[in-house]
Amino acid sequence: MTNKLNHGENYSTLVIHSTDNSFGFGYRKNNNPESDELFIKKFDNDLCNNLIIDLNKFISKENLQKINKLSVSIGPANFNASRLIVVLARTISQQMNCPLDSFSSFEIMAKRIASKNNILKNKKSFWIFKNLKRKGFIAGKYEICINEKNSSDLIIRETILPKVVKKLDSKELFFEATYDNKKDLRELLDLSNKNLLNSNIDSWRKVLPLYPISPIN
Repeated sequence: MTNKLNHGENYSTLVIHSTDNSFGFGYRKNNNPESDELFIKKFDNDLCNNLIIDLNKFISKENLQKINKLSVSIGPANFNASRLIVVLARTISQQMNCPLDSFSSFEIMAKRIASKNNILKNKKSFWIFKNLKRKGFIAGKYEICINEKNSSDLIIRETILPKVVKKLDSKELFFEATYDNKKDLRELLDLSNKNLLNSNIDSWRKVLPLYPISPIN
């Protein structure tokens, strides 16, 4: 079963994102960036309960019922936060019969990092990495694909999902992961709306938190 929307139909998107020390919600109507509403908050001592409370403060019941698409970041980020926001997103998706998709935190920041470092060549690839507290890194690989219909539209494809690596290959391009709450929430809204049409309503079953190492590392 699929949820198909016509371009002329009204629709709304809700996204949920977390970093190492914060989480946030984003809401957009009719793929219009000017309608964006964002909420960002640092973690507190009771994230499990306050996550629901803050969501209720952020979005009204009326607007929540209008959601046609939901997207969530799955990490790598704070383990508990990633787990909690994925559970929340899956629950909303299932209860509202609303399609859900997911993106790694590195994929969400990849376009911003590519633009900042002027990596605009078609098919150019690079890695995003994060130092582990012990030895090694978490790293994912990304490839730039220019939109043939719109050359100014920078499309980033995740070719290797973030995973643990022992060392970085000096022959390839590497950039350290940097979170930016507002920009990453807006990018997640963009990514979500690009995948809006023909989304599978049962897709929530496949969305799981991404954390390549144990929570205690």
